Amino acid sequence: MATFFLIIIYLAFISLGLPDSLLGTAWPVMQKDFDAPLETAGLLYMTIAAGTIVSSLASGAVLKRFGTGKVTLVSCIMTAVALLGFALSPSLIWLVLCAIPLGLGGGSVDAGLNHYVAEHYKAHHMSWLHCFWGVGATLGPIVMSSFMTGQNVWRDGYLTVAAIQFGLVVLLFVTLPLWKKAAVSQHKDVEAEREALQLEAADARKHAINPLRIKGVKLALASFLFYCGVEATMGLWGSSFLVNVKELPAATAAQWVSLFYAGITIGRFISGFITFKVNNRILIRTGQITALAGAVLMLLPLPPVFTLAGFMLVGFGLAPIYPCMLHETPVRFGKNHAQTIMGYQMAVAYTGSTIMPPFLGFLAASSTIGVFPVVLVLSAGAMLLFSEKLNAYLRRKPNHNQVSVKH
Repeated sequence: MATFFLIIIYLAFISLGLPDSLLGTAWPVMQKDFDAPLETAGLLYMTIAAGTIVSSLASGAVLKRFGTGKVTLVSCIMTAVALLGFALSPSLIWLVLCAIPLGLGGGSVDAGLNHYVAEHYKAHHMSWLHCFWGVGATLGPIVMSSFMTGQNVWRDGYLTVAAIQFGLVVLLFVTLPLWKKAAVSQHKDVEAEREALQLEAADARKHAINPLRIKGVKLALASFLFYCGVEATMGLWGSSFLVNVKELPAATAAQWVSLFYAGITIGRFISGFITFKVNNRILIRTGQITALAGAVLMLLPLPPVFTLAGFMLVGFGLAPIYPCMLHETPVRFGKNHAQTIMGYQMAVAYTGSTIMPPFLGFLAASSTIGVFPVVLVLSAGAMLLFSEKLNAYLRRKPNHNQVSVKH
């Protein structure tokens, strides 16, 4: 039962990653079909991300009332219908309208499945879960590029991904009665862990303070902001940069973007093993330096093959940063405050994904998409700077688990 449900959840996370990379991959062709300004993609992305934030914030109450199985099913229906709407949209206004349920559905699936795995499975399964998101994000551009070759029929790409989502809807509907049974069967395995977490939560209430007043928290939040800014900007504008600046065919550009996501996926799979020998802080620093090097490689006036290497380097670099920063939270700020700070970090991460891509879109509209690698270098550099400032502060602390508070 446990293995069967993990397969379903992993499939759901692959489907969660599939739509995330479609808009940026298809936009160079979609822009021409709709005769839209370049920055319109940023507005669409902001609409999707805003829906994700709203549904994530509301997911706690919704999951408690309806259960993970029903929420996941309804959310997948929303994303499937939204993707179908993208494929059939006759105008830009329809794209905007379809972006709303796409964001709402995606956020609910993300929060619901993360919550379910955290509640009913052991911790190491969470790492592999996010690796499967990368599988979906990698497959999205591959699916889209296969349809854009020759005829530039991006609508068929969206239609194919929508069909995959509807297939998952059928699977979730058939297995819906089993979710509660699976939860009961897994309950005993995590009973001790849940009791420990409840004791920690009770202890945290005794020492309640505003987590934003804890020294170093704002530096960590800034690192999350710029991390997600780099990842989202690469996914949304990478293809447009390759088409308009490097003069690659749209289908080839889509394949190159898929290699960026492949870098994240493979990097996370490998880093999961490396964590047995190397601590989080070293992995975070190494990843940030690698991502910065990849961004610099794209900035330099070199042949396209170096740009491809830059895309892959940024993907490999980003791979360990996000999961390692999340895992490092209790070490940095103490277990009593980790849960609350984790929520802040997730909120700021979504904010970075929401504001950074549209910001680049507006910059590109007033200049050229050639600013893409410049923004990446500045964002990756800022991420490294804030992270190293946090490390420097933590090295000065006599005991990392003794939280200092700003007065």
